[in-house]
Amino acid sequence: MIYENRFKDNDIYKAKIDAYRPLDENILKQIKAYFKISFTYTSNAIEGNSLSLNETKIIIEDGITIGGKPVKDHLEVIGNSNAYDLLFDIANRNVPISEDIILELHKILYSNIDETNSGKYRTCNVLITGSEYELPRYQQIPNLMKDFTANIESNKNKMHPVEFAAYLHERIVSIHPFIDGNGRTARLLMNLALLNAGYNIITIPPIVKNDYIAGIQDAQLNNNIIPFTNFISEMVLESQKEYLRIIERLK
Repeated sequence: MIYENRFKDNDIYKAKIDAYRPLDENILKQIKAYFKISFTYTSNAIEGNSLSLNETKIIIEDGITIGGKPVKDHLEVIGNSNAYDLLFDIANRNVPISEDIILELHKILYSNIDETNSGKYRTCNVLITGSEYELPRYQQIPNLMKDFTANIESNKNKMHPVEFAAYLHERIVSIHPFIDGNGRTARLLMNLALLNAGYNIITIPPIVKNDYIAGIQDAQLNNNIIPFTNFISEMVLESQKEYLRIIERLK
């Protein structure tokens, strides 16, 4: 599917949402909890996690394990849930996105699964199954990440906020700095950039996984990030519409 650039619509819906601000603390709390469930579920489902939306909700809200489901799937829910909370803590710090913040996000995301490698760059070479894109060798990772993070602020100032968020996401999955959890970290970082710019949390439903992957591969293999950026702008718009519906329902 071909996606159009929705920056203008993103700006229009941001203005509509901003018109309701400042929101009541109770409304903000409910919205944050709502998107925590959907973000955790969708981000994990894209990576093959077997837990349903309702099962994800039960684990997060009730702390109950789901019988017959892998331990790793439960740990991924807990890690993503904790990282979601960290997003808001970092956004409240009002600090620039840095290499340390990226490592911090990965550490809390991945520490329950593999404490040895959480918050640390990979020390081996890896492949992306089903892709012709050749990932950087592990020896290149430290310098690639330093170059990438050194230019974050200058790129932020040159790009539309949604374009900037998509750019951060694509760079993380293409550099692939971690042994695992790169996609989840990329989606967290993208959402951090959106939060910092006054946007709401966005999700990428599993139903559009093929379009999502195709956009990333276009950027990696053809050096063309436009399709991926347009895809993300559409996901932002859909999340904005949902956010606005929730506000109007709770007001």
